[in-house]
Formats: sequence, structure tokens, C-alpha cells
Amino acid sequence: MDPLNPPKVLSVAPMMDWTDHHCRVFLRLFNPHVRLYTEMVTTGALLHGDTARFLRYAPQEHPIALQLGGSDIQELARCTALAADYGYDEVNLNVGCPSDRVQNNRIGACLMAEPQHVADCFAAMQAASRVPVTIKHRIGIDDLDSYEHLHHFVSTIAAAGCREFIVHARIAILKGLSPKENREIPPLRYPEVYRLKQDFPHLTIHINGGIKTVGEIAEHWRHADGVMIGREAYHNPWILAEAMTLWGQTPPDRMDILQSYLPFMAQELANGVPLNQMTRHILGLFQGLPGARRWRQHLSTHAHLKHRGLDLVQEAAGFILDKNRQEATA
Repeated sequence: MDPLNPPKVLSVAPMMDWTDHHCRVFLRLFNPHVRLYTEMVTTGALLHGDTARFLRYAPQEHPIALQLGGSDIQELARCTALAADYGYDEVNLNVGCPSDRVQNNRIGACLMAEPQHVADCFAAMQAASRVPVTIKHRIGIDDLDSYEHLHHFVSTIAAAGCREFIVHARIAILKGLSPKENREIPPLRYPEVYRLKQDFPHLTIHINGGIKTVGEIAEHWRHADGVMIGREAYHNPWILAEAMTLWGQTPPDRMDILQSYLPFMAQELANGVPLNQMTRHILGLFQGLPGARRWRQHLSTHAHLKHRGLDLVQEAAGFILDKNRQEATA
């Protein structure tokens, strides 16, 4: 790696029900350079729920960002201060989630219709802490889908001092499409994100949406400052290891990753965490390798049983080893 030209940012997207504490510790083992994001946490949950549980993370998760969902300016400021107290490296405001549930609470992509309010939220959040505050958003929503509106949205928030934007290169259709459909049906419009970087060269612009290979990461880095990967990093986390080559480094061994994760699993089991809360995140470890299907099936079938522990994981790993030994001797 050229120290004068280090690679740009690679990150794993915040994903509800997926990028929890156990998932993030696992993903960190694939690549020490990747920026990790929490699941979206609403301001109400953080201020009126179990704050320590929502903000919990392990030291090895750094660099780590907390994603907040909310629109109340003072609540967002208070939550940003809490995140700073807990040592987060970044606080990100969700202006991209299209679900009905968050829309009804004035959270997520619907806020793209209120750029000045988002700017006011950002200003209060940044004033509450020295931790960088970033914005994650779509390229548009519903009828507000022109590049001119996107440009106005970014320029309004940038005028409040924001310097970093993570842009999902699809619009969100808030009326008529489910969150899943909003990740698949609106077409990807990468050139509009590239154009943002051209029009705002002083801003840090990350691109998100549909990115599935290391080659695609490298190509997007030519046009933007960072790449954020979502579901591909969860279902096929090996992409994060393959991306080590972009830093001029060798990917780790998959079995070594598993062996490194086992002590963490043992600690969590001792603390009363059910085994299947962790095994669900590691099903994609051997994606594409002989025996991967039996690995997934064994864990999925038996991990909920209360008497099973790390022995089950070792059994499942045996299917990978056996299959590869068979192929080597065939």
C-alpha cells in the first residue's frame, strides 16, 4: 500500500436486526480497516429504554459509528452526546429508511422532503459533540427524485457544516413499496452520486447500493470517497476479506476467523446469550465453498437447542473440512 495514497473508506451498512453487537464483532475479523455501523437506534429507545444495551460494543469494533433515527432536534443532540460519552467514532443520522413504521414517526427517508430541518438537526447534533456527524440518505423520494432536489438537499445540509454524506443510489418510493422492494425495484443511479462528488469536491461522498464485488468497490472508489456495502457483506462476508487486497494485504483464513470468534462466543454464552443469536450471523462464512450448505443447515437446525454450545459449531465446521479433504483426495 502506498502510504501517500491510502485506500478510501469501505464500510458495512447499518441493517436492522442484522448488524448487532455479535454481528459486528464477527465482521471485524474479516478486515480491520472496515468502518462498522450499528443498527438504527431511535432517539426514543435510547433516551427512554436500556441505554447501555443499545450502546454496547466491544473495543475491537472500532472504527464504529452509531446510526440514529429521529427528527426531534434536542433528542438527537442528547443522543449524540451519549454516543460521544460511550466512545463512538461517528454518529450517523438516518435519512434513508423507507419503512412505514419510521415514516409515521418522522424518521428516515421522509426527511428528505425537509432539507432545512435535517440541517437544523445536524447543527444541533454536531454542536453537542466533537464526534463527526454524518448523514445517510437516498438520492430522492417519490416525486422529489430529480438531481436538482438532491443537490439542494446536500447543499442545504452542507451549509450547516456537514462534510460527510453516505448516499444510497436509489430513490425511495414511500407510498406503495415495502422496504425490501425499495432495496430492489427503484433503479440504481450511480452517476448521480458521482456527480455529487464532482459538484461538491470539498465534501466526503460515500456510495451505497447493490455493490457486490471487490472489483465494483475499486471502480466506485474512482468516483467517490467511500463505498458502503449492505446485504452482500452479511450474506457473503468473505467480500470484506477479499477487499484486504485493496490495502495490499493478504486475506485471512476462514477457519482462522472462526477460531478467533469462538472465544467471544464462549464469553457470550457464559453471559446467558442464546447460541442461535450468534450462529445466525456466521452462516455465510463459507459461502461458495464445498460443504457450505451442510454448515448452514447444521447450525440452523440445532443452534436453538438449549443443551448445544460451541461443540455444535465445531461439528458444523467439520463438514467443511471433510468436504475439502474429499475433494483433495479425489
